[in-house]
Amino acid sequence: MPRLGGRGLGRAIGGSIVAHKKPNLPVKTCATCGRPFAWRKKWAKTWDEVRHCSERCRRSKAVRKA
Repeated sequence: MPRLGGRGLGRAIGGSIVAHKKPNLPVKTCATCGRPFAWRKKWAKTWDEVRHCSERCRRSKAVRKA
């Protein structure tokens, strides 16, 4: 079975590859780097409080503000 590069980009169903898409997820902009990031299940209970896209941005928030 052919494999698409990367994680979660496709799933084999009946021999054909179907792209896995997650439509309608909320998106926020990171307070540190300014990049958009989408909702994750681990943030389900605290989505309103999430401000940074990653631990790296959260840790470096005091160093650089964009």
